[in-house]
Amino acid sequence: MSTENINYCVIIPTFNHSGAVAGVITDVLKVTGNVIVVNDGSTDNTAEVLNGFTDIDVISYPLNRGKGHALKEGFRAACEKGFEYAVTIDSDGQHNAAEIPLFISALRDNPGSLIVGSRNLVAENMPGGNTFANNFSNFWFRLQTGINLPDTQSGFRLYPLNRIIKIRTFSGRYEYELELLVRAAWKGVSAVPVPVTVTYLPGNKRVSHFRPYADFLRITVLNTFLTIIAILYARPALMAGKLFKRRRK
Repeated sequence: MSTENINYCVIIPTFNHSGAVAGVITDVLKVTGNVIVVNDGSTDNTAEVLNGFTDIDVISYPLNRGKGHALKEGFRAACEKGFEYAVTIDSDGQHNAAEIPLFISALRDNPGSLIVGSRNLVAENMPGGNTFANNFSNFWFRLQTGINLPDTQSGFRLYPLNRIIKIRTFSGRYEYELELLVRAAWKGVSAVPVPVTVTYLPGNKRVSHFRPYADFLRITVLNTFLTIIAILYARPALMAGKLFKRRRK
């Protein structure tokens, strides 16, 4: 499926994934030449790996700031370069870059939407903790927005930059993607799922920077905060806006 006539780039945030990031970049370049890699303070030889590519844009800074900060830097750079959309893909090799055209196709059918890759949560080698965390996250997202989404924790997404770039968030690490998804929904940005495949290496070969206790606590605090906002303001305001539009019709 062609991705022509859609002004988009691919953003790859990475932290200490030097063993996988080169393959991810190579696969993405088969789909598009518009690639932005954000080296989020890696301490391995990621910088050397990235230096081997001359046809990508690289953003680097010395200290690890978290995935959320890396994505914000990528979004900012994408906007400065004039891109209208950005696909985000993880650097650990779990996503299939050949499926990027699926997001473009979904965007054509749903202009201006935020397209979210929906993984098969019972796939082979899918960590059990991931399935639980995602179901937990899906529950809170539905409570906060009234929207059913099968995979609220997927990092494989397509963002409409002009609709999300000015959204204010207070989180900057792993939980940023969830907060952005919720706040975008509150702004009236539709979230459209698209089925994607996922590949997880066996536990002893998989490099994960998810910290089960610290990150789960941060997500819990975030969800509590967002739920309070949703009850007091966001959902009533969203419903009032929809009612006003209906009356105008």
